[in-house]
Formats: sequence, structure tokens, C-alpha cells
Amino acid sequence: MRRTAVALTAVVLVLSTTAGCGSLQSSATEVGGERMADDRPVRDGGTLTVALNADPDKLDPSLAQTLVGRTVFAGMCEKLYDVDQKGTVVPQLATALPKTSPDGRTVTFSVRKDARFSDGTKLDAAAVVTSLLRHRDLPGSARATELAPLDSAVATGPYEVKLTLKQPYVPLTAVLADRSGMVMSPKALKTYGKNFTNHPSCVGPFRFVERVGGDRIVLVKDPKYYDAGDVHLDKVVYRPIPDGNVRLANLRSGDIQIGDQMTPVDVRSALTEPELQLFNSPSLGYQGLGLNVGNVKGLGEKPGRIDTPLARDARVRAAFELAIDRRLINKVVFQGMYEPACGPISPESTIAPGVTASQCPERDVTEAKRLLKEAGVKTPVRLELKVSTTPEHSRLGQVVQAMTNEAGFDVSLRPTEYATLLEETDSGDYDAYLSGWSGRLDPDGNTASFLKTQGAMNTYGLSDPKIDDLIDRGRTEADPAERARIYGELTRRVNDQHALIYLYRQKNYVVARKDVAGLRVYGDGLVRVKNAGYAR
Repeated sequence: MRRTAVALTAVVLVLSTTAGCGSLQSSATEVGGERMADDRPVRDGGTLTVALNADPDKLDPSLAQTLVGRTVFAGMCEKLYDVDQKGTVVPQLATALPKTSPDGRTVTFSVRKDARFSDGTKLDAAAVVTSLLRHRDLPGSARATELAPLDSAVATGPYEVKLTLKQPYVPLTAVLADRSGMVMSPKALKTYGKNFTNHPSCVGPFRFVERVGGDRIVLVKDPKYYDAGDVHLDKVVYRPIPDGNVRLANLRSGDIQIGDQMTPVDVRSALTEPELQLFNSPSLGYQGLGLNVGNVKGLGEKPGRIDTPLARDARVRAAFELAIDRRLINKVVFQGMYEPACGPISPESTIAPGVTASQCPERDVTEAKRLLKEAGVKTPVRLELKVSTTPEHSRLGQVVQAMTNEAGFDVSLRPTEYATLLEETDSGDYDAYLSGWSGRLDPDGNTASFLKTQGAMNTYGLSDPKIDDLIDRGRTEADPAERARIYGELTRRVNDQHALIYLYRQKNYVVARKDVAGLRVYGDGLVRVKNAGYAR
């Protein structure tokens, strides 16, 4: 015990040094209040380079899973609905909010008559129907769980769409304000099929030009866009730069103009730079640890049995969670600039606010050891934790490794390139991994796809009939108070399973050069470049 205690202390001291000495007590408020938009006048022309913290996965709205991918989509693939600065759903490609029948099972809306896809073809109701059914039915679609309640979609006129639902589905409008609401060119879908990811065509301020894996994604202004007069830039380039220090160095040199998802360490450094500015918004998502409890055949497949102590016994997983100190992680790894979390739903949610940081359980190594003894497992319990190759995830992995070692776990870290990590965890090739989600307005968007049996992004192989029932009830319940009660019960049930251990909530920190204006960074974490450019 003395050796493991010393090991944890050493890790904390090392990470404190790398995080910036003397700043661990600082709070997020010291970097300034929330700043989501810059409304300075913008001149026309120029190229904006945005540095992402990872290379996006597939540029196919039906298959994509990553926040960095959503950021690229924000420049080229509009949705039926969007989210504004206040977190309100507003029309985008639709002309108004949908109309719902008294029984909640029929939904109708109209779409714009002046929109064209980047390949020149017109947006119409038939195109919307094609995309919605593809999102629902395409094998491997990450949207399948979101649109599972959709029974049918038909065009009732050139620009009118009618959706018939299997049962009332309260989150539908919020779902259509994300990738499930992105409309793809039917011509491009037919021409490229499975290769649409390399030739994406949507309605957006910019159109796709090229992608060089691991290096860049290039978009150019689309003159066919219905609102092209409000688009100022000629070109937007997205570059994956996983190391925050390198992103910051490129910002200082002017090689990039925007750094997305900047780490707390780099944010503090940026605040001393007169040529840089900070955008800051709260997150609707979560970050944590995913544990494989039944993913033996891959996403969407029936869960099976995994013969490891961690997968077999919830007491072992509970012990693993009790060995972790969320507050110390936030203090040491993130300089106190994030928030501890212990549930899927953010306290920022206006629909069913989740548990706050003050409600998260404290670390209890004694209880963790007792649970391992009660479970009758041989210690140390060995497992491999996959982490992405960013310095921040490496530091987090080291702290988790040291903390859990004190309770009787032997964690080996496996740094893995982000796209590969997604592939391996989707297929079930892992014990544990650092898992996160950028978050959605409606609580269903943070729960159903991940926690429902055979959910489209349930990488954990979690299967619990009571959780499934709560998810179904949350989707159909219109009364706000009852919905809040359902999601509170769902949170408790999920936490009892310990298959997804929620650790912290990020803030959305975006650093840009001072001459960049017109930028938007809202609570959904997306960097919106439609109105961005260089200040006049």
C-alpha cells in the first residue's frame, strides 16, 4: 500500500507540474464568462484554417460518430433544424417547427424551396425522405436508434414531408437538429453508394473539395448556397492536430487561425497572448470510461458473455469506479476548469437537468477493496485501458492507472490512434477505454444510442431491460416533470451497472486569432464558420 500511495502521489506531482504550477486551484470562471459569438463586421475573402484535436471519422452523416466530424459537417451539411445561441431549436432547411397530431404519431413539416445541394441538384421533400430512411435503415448507421420510432416517411407534396411514428416520440425535433436531420443529395448517394464518405454532397455554405487522411479536409464556398451572400470566406481547411501544444504554437505563428477543443493548459497560455481570443461555452456532453461488459460481436449485435472479472461482476466495476477521485482528476489533469460528472445528462439541460458535480460520489478505496473481496476475485485485477494519443488523455490514463492500483487493479495503458480506437471499441476489441460524447439538447440524445440494448453506439454491450424500458418511457412522455423523474431513475440505474463510468464534463474552449470575426461556438460544441472571416 505504501508503494502504491507513493506512486499516486508521484503521478499527481508530475501532472501538476505539466499542468502549470500554482494554477490548480483556479476555476473556470477566471478565464472569463461564457463567450459564444463575435459580431464584428467581416470582410469578404480569405482562407480560414481550423485545427481539430483528431482526424474525423467518416464524412457520412449516417455513419459518423465524432465531434470533430460534426464540426466539419457544420460547414457543409445543414440540417432540418439547428440550435441557436440560447440552446433553442430553430428551423434551418425546414421552414418552421414541425406540426404534430394530437396522438403524437403524425409529424409534418415543409422544407425550403430555394436550396440546392453542392452537386447542383435541388433540395425537395423526396430528398429529405431518402436521407431519413437511409439514416434509419443503412447497415451500421449510427442514427438507427435515434430514428427507430420512425415507421414511415413520405413526400406529400414537392416540399412537404409527412412522418408516421410507431409511438409518440418527444425528442424528434431535437434529433432532427443533429446528424439525423442532415439531408444528403440523392444523386450523390446513388452515384457513390458506400463511397459517399469520400464525395459528400449536402446543402451548406461550403462544399467538399478534398480530404487527405491525417492531414486536411478542404471546403470551398458554394455559390449555389441559398444564403451565399452572408458567407464571407473563400475556403475553410480543417487540420487534425492532436497535440494541444502544437495547436497553440500554430496559432501563435499564424499557420492556423482557430484551435478547436483547446485543453485547459493551453487556454491559460493563450490568455497571455495579445493576438489570441477565447470562445467559451458549457457542454451538454460527458467524458468517462467505457467498460466492455458484453460487446462480443460488434455494434448492433446481441450482447454475449465476456469471461473477465470486470465484465462478469458489477461489484468489480463498482470497485473500479470507487477507486477514482473525480475531483482530483479535474484539479490535476484539467486545472479545475472542467466539472466532475456522474451521469449522462448535463445540469445545463433545460429539459431534464442531470446530477450536479456536488452529487458525485467520493473516492473510497476501503469500500473498493471490500467489494473485490466480496466478489471473490484474485487481485490485482488486470485490464487494458485504451486511450487516444493526445497528451491530455495520456495524463488522464496515468492518473486512473495510479488511483485504481491502490484498490487492487493492474491497469496497462494502450495509446491508440483515434480512428483505430473507434474501430476497435466498436468491434468489442477492448477491456476499457476513454469514452465521451459531445452532448445533445434532449436527454434521449445522451442515453438511447449508448445505453439501450443493441443501441447504435452501445460499444459496451450493456443490456438491461429496466434501462430499455426507461428509455422507451422517456421518449414517449410529454409531461416535463415526469420526464425529469424518468431520467433521474435512468441515471441511477445506469450508474448501478458501472458499464459507463462518467468522470467529467468539458467546457467548449476554442481559441482564435484576434483578426478572426463572425465566429460562433454554442453549447453543442460546434465551431460554426458560415458567417466567419477576417475582421474589417
